[in-house]
Amino acid sequence: MADAPRILLVEDDVLIGMMLADMFDALGLPEPAQATTNDEALAVIAAESLAGALIDINLGDEKGWPIADALAEQGIPFAFTSGGGDVIPPAHAHRRLVTKPFRLTDIEAAIAEFGA
Repeated sequence: MADAPRILLVEDDVLIGMMLADMFDALGLPEPAQATTNDEALAVIAAESLAGALIDINLGDEKGWPIADALAEQGIPFAFTSGGGDVIPPAHAHRRLVTKPFRLTDIEAAIAEFGA
């Protein structure tokens, strides 16, 4: 089971990351891989087989676009998360956007699209 693909959570706010991990547990999903920066997320993408990802658009002073590009290049499904007001680049405009505050049903619907 340790080799089963996990979902990557990219969220720079530790408390929100913990809340999302709790939502995964409530949905009966495996513990997600987690990252707080572009560099951390890109390292996880390079090291693990992933079933999908939830990417916070705003990661401190960074945007999550490099993560989205890397996932798209590998054909890994993903959705964006945001507090709102962000314009998604045209290359990723078709991706789901889950806005904060998160509802369990929204997270569940996004993950269901991954086929996980």
